Amino acid sequence: MRQDERMTDEAIAWAVRTGDPSFEDWDAFTAWLEADPAHAREYDRAVAAVMDAAEDGFVAPANDDVPSEAPARGGWRWLALAACIVLVVMLSFIQLRDASYVVATAAGETRTVALADGSDVTLGGGARIVLDRDDPRVATLERGRALFSVRHHEADPFVVRVGEQTLVDAGTVFDVVRADTVTSVAVSEGVVLVNPERKLARLEPGDTLSVTDGSDAYRLGTAPVARIGEWRDGRLTFDDATLGEIAHELSSSTGIAFSAAPAVAERRVTGSVALAPVEQNPQAIGPLFGVAVRREGDSWIIDRP
Repeated sequence: MRQDERMTDEAIAWAVRTGDPSFEDWDAFTAWLEADPAHAREYDRAVAAVMDAAEDGFVAPANDDVPSEAPARGGWRWLALAACIVLVVMLSFIQLRDASYVVATAAGETRTVALADGSDVTLGGGARIVLDRDDPRVATLERGRALFSVRHHEADPFVVRVGEQTLVDAGTVFDVVRADTVTSVAVSEGVVLVNPERKLARLEPGDTLSVTDGSDAYRLGTAPVARIGEWRDGRLTFDDATLGEIAHELSSSTGIAFSAAPAVAERRVTGSVALAPVEQNPQAIGPLFGVAVRREGDSWIIDRP
């Protein structure tokens, strides 16, 4: 059994056990969660699947004639129900394993995924991507930032779906960011075709593009090639970005909760930030952007100086 399959099976078992009103082994459950950051994500998926299974086929319809007494805890009815739910959830996860799988990162985490075709994807903090075991040349970036280093296969281009946008790559290195409904692309090497079936845009090294779902209006620009993907080395560079956007990027990249006060959230600034000093002292960004940074509880607020 592969490690990811074992983790899925454990998550399903914990999802069913913790749903039992008589469950008391919280220390063991907490230890399992803390053993690997991926456990919490897999557990959340398992809980959602258990709830869906229960709602879809195992919850009795409302009926005033149904006796109000619940079955005894630990009785055969609970065991039968749990067994049925486990079966349904296992089947759904088996189907998922046959094709798609999800890779996600926590805020402040960076992770590189090697694909079967020789390509690799590096995820920034707070990212989520859906990959396909049957077709490593397809990926869907659901949120966050990812740098794709793609092995060239002329007859089988690499396809990345991001929101309403489709990116087709012919062997290259490119950075993609998905933030809310906005997709941004920057090319470091090679060529990326954006929406070749609709309004085609061809991006070459140093080219950037940003587009909002529901619109075909591309915002085109350029960036120094050396800056594309520099976040992997612990640096973020902003060009005419709002302080709200900067707060979001800093939160994802450092794992520290930043937000911009409403009075300055739309203010635009340009600058480059080394992340290590910010992780040591979040107020370090103040002089860089001419702002004040104050602490409120567990968050840091970017505001007027």
